[in-house]
Amino acid sequence: MDLHFQPITDKNRETALKLRISPKQKGYVETVEECLAEAAHNRNWRPVGIYDGNVMVGFAMYGFFWWPYLPFGRLWLDRLLIDETFQGKGYGSAALSGLLNRLKQEYRCSRIYLSVIRENTTAITMYEKSGFRFNGERDIHGEHVMVYQVKKQ
Repeated sequence: MDLHFQPITDKNRETALKLRISPKQKGYVETVEECLAEAAHNRNWRPVGIYDGNVMVGFAMYGFFWWPYLPFGRLWLDRLLIDETFQGKGYGSAALSGLLNRLKQEYRCSRIYLSVIRENTTAITMYEKSGFRFNGERDIHGEHVMVYQVKKQ
């Protein structure tokens, strides 16, 4: 597995828009199209393609927001999806690990946040194995917030 991340640009946008989740995951994560529309309206979001070599196998979106999280702000790993063709092959866990490393280096924050629907037990298990814990909050959509505490070097 040669996993890496590339920003979504005009060059790879169409490939990203073809990514699909399995039907049983519907409602657990927004579509790539919805994510890209959101990123176009809010430049804090960073949409990236998840690649194995030169094949896009998934999509993620993250961003840092000061408002409404003053005074420290919050770094959100807001979207993570692996195309249904590539699910069950370890890409989700590998992508999450790679994204955590990327976010730690890029933002140097002490915490990374995400939100999840309680019924998405597969994702919750993966997030918990990586060190995320529920913090008792809900986001603006009612999803449960999880937080990853970055270990000091």
